[in-house]
Amino acid sequence: MANRRRVVVTGLGAVTPIGNDVPTYWQNLLNGKSGVARISAFDPGDLSVQIAAEVKNFNPLDRLDAKLVKRSDRFTQFALWAAAEALEDAGLDLSKEDRDRVGVVVGSGMGGIATWEKEHEAFIKRGPRLVSPLLIPMMIPDMASGQIAIVYKLRGPNYCAVSACASGAHATGVAFRHIQEGDADIMITGGSEAPITKFTVAAFANMGALSKRNDEPERASRPFDRQRDGFVVAEGSAVYILEELEHALKRGAKIYCEVVGYGASADGYHITAPDPDALGAALAMRQALNDAGVQPEEVDYINAHGTSTPLNDASEVKAIMDVFGAHSGRLVINSTKSMIGHGLGAAGAMEFVATVLAVKEGVVHQTLNFEEADEGVNLDFVKEGARSVKIRVALSNSFGFGGHNCSLCVKTFVG
Repeated sequence: MANRRRVVVTGLGAVTPIGNDVPTYWQNLLNGKSGVARISAFDPGDLSVQIAAEVKNFNPLDRLDAKLVKRSDRFTQFALWAAAEALEDAGLDLSKEDRDRVGVVVGSGMGGIATWEKEHEAFIKRGPRLVSPLLIPMMIPDMASGQIAIVYKLRGPNYCAVSACASGAHATGVAFRHIQEGDADIMITGGSEAPITKFTVAAFANMGALSKRNDEPERASRPFDRQRDGFVVAEGSAVYILEELEHALKRGAKIYCEVVGYGASADGYHITAPDPDALGAALAMRQALNDAGVQPEEVDYINAHGTSTPLNDASEVKAIMDVFGAHSGRLVINSTKSMIGHGLGAAGAMEFVATVLAVKEGVVHQTLNFEEADEGVNLDFVKEGARSVKIRVALSNSFGFGGHNCSLCVKTFVG
């Protein structure tokens, strides 16, 4: 491992339920602003769950070509939007780069589900001749990565990571590996999701996965709180630039932090429920720490998966306590989902941006709506508001239906 190439974060981009750029997103996280409200994309009146965390005031034409917008699902538009911000933030002039050495891996759990629904309805009502020839290229989850490469003429590694709610995190992990192992010098990576349709919300609601606090949407997402009753579905994207250290230094790039570890595991337990023994989640964190070559006592902060479901949060708490033992009481732990809801395949990416900025700025956001922990749990979930914290090493956890676990390890950059 000693001869592996070092990887740093040099650019950030995001479109989220609380901000359509990174500075707005970050400031609203620190301010404790909730992005959850009654659904506006359609009339949810006949659904048992009528709330979600939607991206607001998003006009793709403000940044993207009209023809591209017409041929892209909303999840791809989000990814293209965030990628443009990340590239600008990184100060990258791609005309000066070897485009064979620039790759893209953007995760998505559901891809163009809205396009699929629209075209399926056309098929049922008007027959097969009316199905759009653009259905497949707009729907398939790899198209966010594909369109970013097409727009910027990039020829490096390119695909999509699909692991439900861990997709964005897994995309980041494999992008990190591509640079470490010399496949690329720059990777554009992250996650994107646009799942807020009547069909999808009904499906998640019928599973019993969603909070039903329709009368108090801002208080619905309450990770680790004793009164939690489910997650809030969300949409958005985060895309960022991972870069080989010497490449970044040579061009004088701004460096947010260093990516040092990636862990991936499975529960091997159930299609939706987490393993109550948390063996897979704990394994992912241990793998990330081992990969980074750091001890558990060096970790100061965990950006938790923290969905606000009774089973998931309890399982993650057990995993943290198993991995960190007595040190778990000294960890600072928060959940970004308390404000932006659960962005499924984009969640890990939006939370990675929050983790990177926490390490860079030395401040963590609160876990909104956390009031009282489960019996016997005595961890620091950042109840009171944003807090200044000196962070040496941080983890960002993501877990998905099917028992997919991912943990990413970053640390303060030291040249």
